[in-house]
Amino acid sequence: MSPGSSSDGFLHGRGPARYPGEDTRATSQKELSGWYAYAFAAETYVICAIGSFIPILLETLARENGVLLSDRTTPCGTSDTKNKADGQCIVYVLGVEINTASLAMYTFSCSVLLQALLVVSISSAADHGDSRKKLLLTFAWIGSFSVMAYIFVGKNTYILGALLAIISNASFGASFVLLNSFLPLLVRYHPEVLASQTVQTPDFGQSELETQSMTGSRTEEDAAVGDVDDSTTALLGANAPHGHALVRKATHEELTSVELQLSTQISSKGIGTGYIAGLFLQCVAIAILIAMKNTTWSQRVVLFLVGAWWATFTIPAAWWLRPRPGPPMPINESGKGARAWLSYTLTAWKSLFKTVRLARRLRDIMLYLAAWFLLSDAVATTSSTAILFAKTQLHMKPWALGMINVISTTFGVVGAFGWGFISRKFGLKPHQTILVCIALFELIPLYGLLGYLPFVKKWEVIGLQQPWEMYPLAAVYGLVLGGLSSFCRSLYGELIPPGSEAAFYALYAITDKGSSIFGPAIVGAIIDESGDIRPAFWFLAALVGLPAPLIWSVNVERGKREGAKLAEVIEGFESQQPREVGSETESEDRPILSAHDDEEDEDRHDRTRRY
Repeated sequence: MSPGSSSDGFLHGRGPARYPGEDTRATSQKELSGWYAYAFAAETYVICAIGSFIPILLETLARENGVLLSDRTTPCGTSDTKNKADGQCIVYVLGVEINTASLAMYTFSCSVLLQALLVVSISSAADHGDSRKKLLLTFAWIGSFSVMAYIFVGKNTYILGALLAIISNASFGASFVLLNSFLPLLVRYHPEVLASQTVQTPDFGQSELETQSMTGSRTEEDAAVGDVDDSTTALLGANAPHGHALVRKATHEELTSVELQLSTQISSKGIGTGYIAGLFLQCVAIAILIAMKNTTWSQRVVLFLVGAWWATFTIPAAWWLRPRPGPPMPINESGKGARAWLSYTLTAWKSLFKTVRLARRLRDIMLYLAAWFLLSDAVATTSSTAILFAKTQLHMKPWALGMINVISTTFGVVGAFGWGFISRKFGLKPHQTILVCIALFELIPLYGLLGYLPFVKKWEVIGLQQPWEMYPLAAVYGLVLGGLSSFCRSLYGELIPPGSEAAFYALYAITDKGSSIFGPAIVGAIIDESGDIRPAFWFLAALVGLPAPLIWSVNVERGKREGAKLAEVIEGFESQQPREVGSETESEDRPILSAHDDEEDEDRHDRTRRY
């Protein structure tokens, strides 16, 4: 844009700050580079560490300390050599006897549990005051140095390796939620969005703009529900300014089109940047493993390199990313030191529970979240199970296991862009595309179960009996994951009540993180019971297939309509569809709004009792 452009004044921000310390400066290219830099730094952890070499190293170290189940005295052989006489290998962890392959699964479940608790607890602190960037960097340093510390983990300290996995994965998850919370702010203050708003604002005499008092006109009901969004402001929504504000009665398309397109563009670049970094570092890691003869020491060197990469490229993010402070906490909820953090944590959990209470009144949101709970668990569990199966059952070398991730990540990029083309080519709706992805995903555990068929066993190929079979399955997994990542989030976005994006996306993130606690733990229990990983494919087949009927039951139009009606109460939005007295639409709306009123009456009663 030229210096003399009419919109130049708006490229510096959105005018007066709505609260002390608000940064309304326009998003700069350097700030965007800082956001991309952290994706470039941290995505390598997912691809190269927790998704590849950490479970491999944990199984190897546990096996070095394990004994055969048959006599509980004979040391186990290495899992990358084919010796069926070795039998099941067990290790004692805190006095509990578990299969060596289960250690990584239980560790992953514990790390995801801690991650979910962290994500909820820090959300309020991150969205109020100037803590967002500080917390992001804190978790980045903790996570990266935890991964580098694997250089000190040996045979006698394998429990330390499990502890480092829990700390690093929880830190990564928390830091990425914080990074994602910057995205709506980068979009909101982007020059393109600011210029678009300037151009699209009509003349006041002919517009549908109305002036609302934002200080004294909020009802007690609105305030109670508004708390849901206030604690997650930076995730998407904007707090109401003090004084008077102009509120557009916009259509759904007007509210989302420009910002959604820009958000998708920035998010895609971030994902692509992270994948490029992960692929490059994974190739370097494979080269190191081959050069160092696939020893345990070489795996520790690779993990040290991953942690160093994470820490090094976090530095540009620390330099270039602006803090973008959120609004201060309400006076009656603020404090100093430990008291302030306790207040932040309690506020975050209250916000989550309020959002759940709202979500349960929206049937399509609940159907979708139930499906996503199962589907996200299936994605995480399949990945970790496949790596351990390839190592312990197919006896693949670490460098060959690394190639599985290279292939799946490469096809993940293809899927992220390719499924959009496929859906347009065949006129598929988002939920139909997701169902196609689920159908392809189901082929992975079913293919593994072919190994039980007697005539397939005789072939000694097909049904995951040969190491090379992992590679085409990795391609299918990556292709499916790319499609699910792209379409699941967009479908959910269509169902969210307008103006409540922050709270409902926080619920989406918690569902995603929390579900992955169960799958790995169940697979670990199956391995302990059977002494083999292949029976876990029965569980994975059910876990992948169960979300399909739930996704099929989601009615997007009904969900959007119900969300719009609930939004009338929450934020004062007006429905795009006119309601007629006695109409079917009105009768469907009443339970939603009346249920909401009942819950708010209950909240007011609770507050009255307290005072």
